[in-house]
Amino acid sequence: MSNSFQGLPAGVGVSYLEVYDSESPDGIRGGSAHVHLTCTESYVVIGGSGRLQTLSSHGFQEIDLYARQVVWFTPGVVHRLVSDGDLDIIIVMQNGGLPESGDCILSFPEEYLKDRERYREAVTLPPIEQGRDQVDAAARTRKDLSITGFVALRGAMERDGFAALEAFYRDAAALVDGDRDRWKAVWEQGAVEATETTGRQLAALGDGDLSHLGDGTLHVAQVRAGSPRAGMCGRITSFDVPDVKP
Repeated sequence: MSNSFQGLPAGVGVSYLEVYDSESPDGIRGGSAHVHLTCTESYVVIGGSGRLQTLSSHGFQEIDLYARQVVWFTPGVVHRLVSDGDLDIIIVMQNGGLPESGDCILSFPEEYLKDRERYREAVTLPPIEQGRDQVDAAARTRKDLSITGFVALRGAMERDGFAALEAFYRDAAALVDGDRDRWKAVWEQGAVEATETTGRQLAALGDGDLSHLGDGTLHVAQVRAGSPRAGMCGRITSFDVPDVKP
């Protein structure tokens, strides 16, 4: 048998993030606020300091971030990174490829969430060919809009409780209605294939078949073209993992 899965371990996504330090509408420096619908996200803090603010069924929470700390949160946690000074993070994302496929909804004000075209227009950055300054300006506008919505959502939760967050979830899910089949394909080719490969290897070991060990290969991640680029939380460097054959 062979090692059929060639992606990052367990089908995760890995990226390097330099968190924005520009001031947001509420006077706090940091990145955008958003939620993932099907992916758990992990932060490995490698430098600087900051905070993670979240909205969930537990209400508003805030924790300090510092070097060598690891934190993670599951789908449904609306989150926002705050930079108190040169906050650098390695992101490990479950189901690599799904966030890039749309499993990430910014917490824009309600009028954007209820209008798919208006949301898509506000979330999409101009092509880099228009110049980095224009891209960065659009990213900041997008970030500020998400923080305006985050602050409003926090206020609504303080007033109405979890019902306010449930309404946000419904609007977020409606924005990606029709994407399920495309997302399923990404998941099957990544996390599912990684798990099934392990299952086949376990069965092979039980049968005394060690052939997959002889098929082991080395992979070296390559910085994705265009990195670093303006992301939701900061300047993000993404990686591609090409096949490397002996």
